[in-house]
Amino acid sequence: MNPALQGLITIIVGVGGCIGYFYLSNQFLDKVLFPARGRHIGRNINRANMIRPWLFLFPAIFALGLYLGYPVIETLRLSLTDRSLDGAFVGLDNYAQMASEPKFWEAMRNNMLWLIVVPAVATAFGLLAAQLTDRIAWGNVAKSFIFMPMAISFVGAAVIFKLIYDTRPANQDQIGVLNAVWLMFEGGPGSFLFLRLLPAAIVLCFALLMAYVVYLALKPLIRRETGQARASWWAVPLRLTAGLVAVWLIWLSLGSVHSVMTAEFAYGAPQTWLTLPFWNSLFLMVVLVWIQTGFAMVILSAALRGIPEETIEAAILDGANPFQIFFKIKVPQIMGTIVVVWTTITLVVLKVFDIVFAMTNGQWETQVLANYMYDKLFRANDWGVGSASAIVIMVLVLPILVWNVYNARKEMN
Repeated sequence: MNPALQGLITIIVGVGGCIGYFYLSNQFLDKVLFPARGRHIGRNINRANMIRPWLFLFPAIFALGLYLGYPVIETLRLSLTDRSLDGAFVGLDNYAQMASEPKFWEAMRNNMLWLIVVPAVATAFGLLAAQLTDRIAWGNVAKSFIFMPMAISFVGAAVIFKLIYDTRPANQDQIGVLNAVWLMFEGGPGSFLFLRLLPAAIVLCFALLMAYVVYLALKPLIRRETGQARASWWAVPLRLTAGLVAVWLIWLSLGSVHSVMTAEFAYGAPQTWLTLPFWNSLFLMVVLVWIQTGFAMVILSAALRGIPEETIEAAILDGANPFQIFFKIKVPQIMGTIVVVWTTITLVVLKVFDIVFAMTNGQWETQVLANYMYDKLFRANDWGVGSASAIVIMVLVLPILVWNVYNARKEMN
């Protein structure tokens, strides 16, 4: 059958089916189930009006249950069974086996690294781009170019960056931009500046940022301001956890500074960037940051334009400089939007698969949870461990979803 005819038939059947469902269900409700006649006419009308909204919601609820609810329940069931034993119930054995595999913990470690780096960098770049493009005449053109990567699929972006990271033998011309730049360094002041001092400065700035996070997290616990509202019961462990994570990141940052300053570089030799442990994960993260920066910029730009001009004018009259206006006037007013952008990108990061699959396939210590799940389900044909890893991803995503829903309802109230 002609594809165009198939599409036309699908539209007719779909639209006709919806119209038929709503018409016939209302007729059944008003004429058969609760007819508007007889002694109980008022009660029947009220009951029909109570049920009618559920008639309209039923197709959506059924579809969501079929395509979202059922797969979750079935995945949970499969995670408790063993395919090699004809689907016999094995309890938490699959989870125990998964926890005993080094690749799983490698995936967990990399996912945590992605969660720390990508949302923070993409949100920061998006906020910076939103602020700067609103101050120039050709800002809309600049926004279009920055947003353009959002139109590219993750696999397409991975292919583009794979060419950027491409490596050819030393006696051939390098088509990879990164290796072409790398071969320009042969020691001397330029190499010290770009390969040692600049990376060390960036890592030190990150350590200082984490120190500020420790200060913000622990300040309410160390001293309480007069008249300050009592904190929620969950605030203390949450602040302590955030402080400990920030301290751990500071320790890692200081260790990274030492590693960068003392590293031995292979000058004059092209590097296979995607095989370098730790650094290859950062090169993969660059792809997602490149894509998500445009999304963050568009949302945050709308939030910045919604800031009342009166607050900015008052700050200028009080003598505030541009940096004070941005960090102390604008950022606090759009903090809710920043959190929403951050958590949205975090959800994307937790489910990242395409970039890793297309560029490294989880090799060279770049494994992530989604790719680990794919390997178990479709390569090893182990539906038990594969389903268990899918449940782990869902458990990690669930608190962020709950947090988003809570914030959305809070803003509505």
